[in-house]
Amino acid sequence: MNPSIRTAVFANGCFWCTEAVFSMLKGVSSVKPGYTGGKVENPTYEQVSDGNTGHAEAIEIKYDSAVVSYDDLLAVYFNTHDPTTLNRQGNDVGTQYRSVIFYIDDEQKNKALALIKELNDSKAYDKPVVTEVQPLTAFYEAEDYHHDYYKNHKEQGYCQLIIAPKLEKLQKRFEKLLK
Repeated sequence: MNPSIRTAVFANGCFWCTEAVFSMLKGVSSVKPGYTGGKVENPTYEQVSDGNTGHAEAIEIKYDSAVVSYDDLLAVYFNTHDPTTLNRQGNDVGTQYRSVIFYIDDEQKNKALALIKELNDSKAYDKPVVTEVQPLTAFYEAEDYHHDYYKNHKEQGYCQLIIAPKLEKLQKRFEKLLK
C-alpha cells in the first residue's frame, strides 16, 4: 500500500457537484458520494433527503498526498461552495446539504479549524463561515446511480445550471491542480 495515499471526507451541498469538482484534481484517485454525520446506519438517498437521519450528502476522496495536499483540497473545498450559508447550498436546502469537514485525524482537524479562523479573521466572506468540523465516524457509500453523476448526465438540467459553472470556476481558479 502506498503510504502517501490519504482519505478526506467533505460535505458541502449536493454530492453530485462535489464529486465532479474533486474528480478533476491531480492526485485524486477516487471520489465516492455517500452519507455521513448522522444516526441511521446504511441510509438510503430517500431517507437522507427527508432530512431526518442527521446525515449530510458527502464525498470520500482518496488522494496521493505527494501530488495534492490536504491544504489544496481545503482551498478547493472553500472556493467551490458557500461556507457561510447554514444548511443550504443554492436551492438545495436542509441539514443534508450543510457544510462540514469530517476529519480523520488531528492534523486534518487542526488544519480545517485554522483555515476557518483565518477566513473569518480576514473577512474573506461577507458573513462568518459556518462550516462545521467533526470527527468522521462512518461513511456510507451512496447508491450506484449517484456515482459519476455529472460525467454520465452532463446534459441534464441540474448539471448544466449548477455543476458546470462550479467546474468552470474551478478551472479558472485552480488550473495548476487539475488533471
